[in-house]
Amino acid sequence: MSENPEEGNEFDVAQPVVSASETSGEQPAREHIGRVARSIVGESGVAAPSSPASVPPTARPKKRRGTPRARRMNLSLTHISAWSMAKVAFLLGIAGGIIQIVAVLIVWLLLDAVGVFQSITSIVSSTGLNTGSFDLKSVLSLSTVLSFTTIFSIVEVVIFTLLASIATLLYNVVTALVGGLHLTLGDD
Repeated sequence: MSENPEEGNEFDVAQPVVSASETSGEQPAREHIGRVARSIVGESGVAAPSSPASVPPTARPKKRRGTPRARRMNLSLTHISAWSMAKVAFLLGIAGGIIQIVAVLIVWLLLDAVGVFQSITSIVSSTGLNTGSFDLKSVLSLSTVLSFTTIFSIVEVVIFTLLASIATLLYNVVTALVGGLHLTLGDD
């Protein structure tokens, strides 16, 4: 690790390369190669005095201003853990069941507030059929509808979890043969 206090500093400075002719006393031109050494550059743009061979700030490459290029990465999804998928599917199924129960509750309350149950009861009794004391609201009471919806949601969670796990296992078998799903991720 470097003991540089400004580790996150992004200024790279090219250092001169000393050739064999320079050590013998001749003065050939110095060559610069990029990203050889780092130096501590202050906010004023001048290298710290403790730097042995500092290059003037004009020799520093200028940062490109403007829109940065989007990075792209190609990935392949070749394996999905069946247990992880089962956990995710179970939690999504629970969330879907709760949403379903709340939606049925809201629809039932709206139908009751609008008077749909009384209208259907009066239509059935006006047909002349001997229905006795037929009341649609007592047949489809809120507790009956919510109980049926809850049971249906529980069965739905179990089936959804099993189907997601089976689909994951099938996907893993197919990717072993074909090579997986190829994705290209990129910054926009």
